[in-house]
Amino acid sequence: MKNLLGTIRLKDHNSDITIDKNEKHPCFTAKAHDFARMHLPVAPKCNIQCNYCHRKYDCNNESRPGVTSDILTPKEALHKYIEIKKKMPNLSVVGIAGPGDALANWENTKETLRYIRAYDQDVVFCLSTNGLKLRKYADQLIELGVTHITVTINTVYEDVAAKIYKYIRYDGKKYFGVEGARLLLKEQWAGVAYLEDKDVLTKVNIVYLKGINDDHIDKIVEKAEAMGASVTNIMGHIPVADTPFEVLEQATKEEITQVRLDNMGTLPQMLHCNQCRADAVGKIGGCRSVS
Repeated sequence: MKNLLGTIRLKDHNSDITIDKNEKHPCFTAKAHDFARMHLPVAPKCNIQCNYCHRKYDCNNESRPGVTSDILTPKEALHKYIEIKKKMPNLSVVGIAGPGDALANWENTKETLRYIRAYDQDVVFCLSTNGLKLRKYADQLIELGVTHITVTINTVYEDVAAKIYKYIRYDGKKYFGVEGARLLLKEQWAGVAYLEDKDVLTKVNIVYLKGINDDHIDKIVEKAEAMGASVTNIMGHIPVADTPFEVLEQATKEEITQVRLDNMGTLPQMLHCNQCRADAVGKIGGCRSVS
C-alpha cells in the first residue's frame, strides 16, 4: 500500500516477501538511478488536443514527451523488449507513454502489457495518461499488474482548462471550451481518487504554463494530495513549433525548482525528471531511442 513517502509495498504471491516497487523505478525515486526503464511507443492516438502539444512521430533530435522515431505493434514491442533486456540486464521498468495517450489506445496497451508479463513476471509496469479514460480502465490496469500511473493534470479550474485544451474527444464526440474542460477535470480526478486505496502509485504531472496556470500550481498539488496522489512532478513547458502555446514564455530552471520546493510540504516532489521521449530506453539522463 501507499505510505507518506510515496512508495508501494506489494506482497509477492509466491512468497512472504514484501517488495518495494519503487526500488527499481527511476522515474518515481532518484534512489533507483542505477536501473533503466523502457518506454514502448505503441499508443499513437490521443483523445484530447493540448495547446502545447504537437505529436511529431519521427523526431530523432528532440527529447520531450510525445516524440518517437517509430510506432510499434504489441508483438513488435515484445520482441524489442526481449532484445533490449538481453543487452540491458538492469532494465526494470516498462512504461507506455505515447506518443498519444496510453488509454486512448487501449487494445494496443493491453496486449503489449499481456505479452511482456507472460515473458517477464518481475518487470514493473507503468503508464502515462491524460486521465480521460483512467476511471474506465482502472480495474483492468490493476489486473494487468500496472503499479505506477502518471496522470497529467494542469489546473483545477474549468476556465483555465478551456485555455489549455483545444478539444476533448469522449465516446466518439468532441467537446470544446468549458464543456470539454469540465468533462476532462471530472474524469481525471475521479481516476486519481479511485486509485487511492489500490496497490497503485499515482503521480500527477503538472506542466508549468507561464501566464496560464502558474498562479495556482499550489492548488493543483493540494488537490492531488486530497484525491490520493502520492507524488507530483512539476515540469517546465517546452515550446513546440506550430502549436498555440509556441510563443508562451518558458519558465526558467530556477522558477521550476522554486515551485517544486514551495510545494514539498504538501506532497513529495519529483526533482529529477528529464521529460523523456515516448521511446526512451536506459537510465534517466543517459537515454536512447528504442529504435
